[in-house]
Amino acid sequence: MSRPLDGITVVTLEHAIAAPFCTRQLADLGARVIKVERPGVGDFARAYDARVLGQASHFVWTNRSKESLTLDVKHADAQKVLAQLLEQADVLVQNLAPGAAARLGLSFEALHEQHPRLIVCDISGYGDEPGKPGPYRDKKAYDLLIQSESGFLSVTGTPDEEAKAGCSIADISAGMYAYSSILAALVQRGKTGKGSRIDVSMLESMVEWMNFPMYYAFDGATPPPRAGAAHATIYPYGPFPAGDGATIMLGLQNEREWVAFCERVLRQPAVATDERFSANAKRTANREALRALIVESFAKLTADEVLQRLDEAQIANARVNTMADVWQHPQLKARGRWTEVPTPAGPIPALLPPASNSDFAPRMDGVPGLGQHTDAILAELGWSAASIEQLRAERAI
Repeated sequence: MSRPLDGITVVTLEHAIAAPFCTRQLADLGARVIKVERPGVGDFARAYDARVLGQASHFVWTNRSKESLTLDVKHADAQKVLAQLLEQADVLVQNLAPGAAARLGLSFEALHEQHPRLIVCDISGYGDEPGKPGPYRDKKAYDLLIQSESGFLSVTGTPDEEAKAGCSIADISAGMYAYSSILAALVQRGKTGKGSRIDVSMLESMVEWMNFPMYYAFDGATPPPRAGAAHATIYPYGPFPAGDGATIMLGLQNEREWVAFCERVLRQPAVATDERFSANAKRTANREALRALIVESFAKLTADEVLQRLDEAQIANARVNTMADVWQHPQLKARGRWTEVPTPAGPIPALLPPASNSDFAPRMDGVPGLGQHTDAILAELGWSAASIEQLRAERAI
């Protein structure tokens, strides 16, 4: 079975989350991804934790189906290896420190004449486009810092305190835009025959995702307030406790649903016409009084009973699941969304990519050990066993 990116080779100088998440998705579609790592240390995300059979949770998530090549890119002979790799590469991805790739001769400008079909994707915190560096170009840019700079924290959390996202949302957003932009660049190359440069900024990726609260606060208007897990401007829309201690999430979108909620879930039809709650703006303004009423009603019911009433009234709802709940989620199980992939420490479960395609199955190969493919790749490039050992002795690999 052929995959869309079969025959495409991606060379990546990557670490952390944004670039590895991008290139793992390219590998899912069949691309050969050669991950260049620092000898002896590798991608520093390998050491984030040891929660998955002694391996880092971030790393096993973002690095399956790749080949690991250890290479000290500052070593003269290692640079020869890198040059050989680029001869056969379709895409170069890097999220090194700003300016580092250019100092290594890996900028699009330095490579384009010799490799006119090569697509170069640069991922950085604040953008590094030639001629448009901006005053923040050289600032360090970790996920939480970008959540802060993009305004995400200002609208996330409780009225008393900001809260970060529970996953690396800024890294993920940049990785997604890099991934989709590389696919677009491959399509464009098919039309023009030429590679192009992609400049992906974590800040700009997150600000794009922040456009709803930004427009809500357009022209100096009041921004949406921090409302915890509840919706900032629609009510009731958020978490509510049931009588058995579990928490359910519900969301009302219109006045028809509000009437159904009062009649069929609360079973208090008079509440629907209570002047305090007769429109969404009023319910939002009087949310504390309404919340107390809902909590009192739900206290007599188990979570299953509340969910059943909500379903019968066709009110949107969900359970507030823990990680253990998600591992056992019945919908994922029923749809066969879990498989296994090998790792150096043994097989682990892995979620199939979210977008299924009827024409091909995604690539789901193993998570590489540090330098696992170094010798094989060098041999493929024509290096003899003796020359490989010499590179190793010189710590070039």
